[in-house]
Amino acid sequence: MIDINPLKIEDKTALGVRVDLPESPPLLLVIGERGFVMCGFLNIDAADKLKVAAVMVSGVQSLDDVLKAEVRAVTSKASKIGIGLGMTGKEAIRLLL
Repeated sequence: MIDINPLKIEDKTALGVRVDLPESPPLLLVIGERGFVMCGFLNIDAADKLKVAAVMVSGVQSLDDVLKAEVRAVTSKASKIGIGLGMTGKEAIRLLL
């Protein structure tokens, strides 16, 4: 099943995507206007090569977990926006909206 939900972050809205996979944790993604926060299923190195603003969190099971989780990796473009390791997913997506 694929769930797509608006996520209100202060006065803006991000798009939350959850893909349930067979015999696996879900694939999770929170999308902003300037980039996205992703779970560990997606490849941060590939995102960096594509020159997109991407942030990776891990150990998450829900979109709420993504917002609460600690940022584990960022692309160069995300770093230039001001996103750093140790921020929360919510702090990161605020900068991506």
